[in-house]
Amino acid sequence: MDINLLSAFLMGLAGGVHCIGMCGGIATAFTFAIPKEAFNTPYILAYNIGRISSYTAVGALTGYLGAITSTAITTNFPILTLISAVFLVLLALYISDWYKGLSILEKAGSRFFKKIQPFAKRFLPFKHPGSALAYGMVWGFLPCGLVYTALTWSLASGSALNGALFMLMFGLGTFPALIASSVGASFLIPFLQHKITRQVIAISLIFFAIILIFPVIKGIT
Repeated sequence: MDINLLSAFLMGLAGGVHCIGMCGGIATAFTFAIPKEAFNTPYILAYNIGRISSYTAVGALTGYLGAITSTAITTNFPILTLISAVFLVLLALYISDWYKGLSILEKAGSRFFKKIQPFAKRFLPFKHPGSALAYGMVWGFLPCGLVYTALTWSLASGSALNGALFMLMFGLGTFPALIASSVGASFLIPFLQHKITRQVIAISLIFFAIILIFPVIKGIT
């Protein structure tokens, strides 16, 4: 597997603690919209597939825009890669509670989300897994610093395909934490939200940023 795709998966996996805080309550609450006589698993899977589909689609768009931008920029300096590394460090600081700068972006994104959020209510209560799929696609646009950081990576990916693949792998990485939350594995939440866990994750993300920026530094020297 390409190192960038592996990094995307690990970013989503490591950021699961943030997903629990941002989306875990949503994932748990939406189970009440499932018909009482229905089996939960198809609805839970459909919701998460919808969410990840939105990530993938936006990843394709940002990858395409990044490719156009890279072509238009006359300098050989990888500006987009540098931006990705900076955002990854900001995410690490955000998850660890050392610095909440990304909350500014989340507040800005919430304005857009408020406009599309009413569409999600049209699918409640769920009549079939397809309703959960559409519901998840809307909630995939929930303002989230973790997603915004991943999108900066897709922006620097070089193409729409690479951007889509990156966000797909990122979405798959977030899958375990949200599945655990949806099925009521509440014993995981205190562990994931523990201060030490969050700081270990933060350090891991900073390590990813160093891996990303190392070729840039090497090129300069």
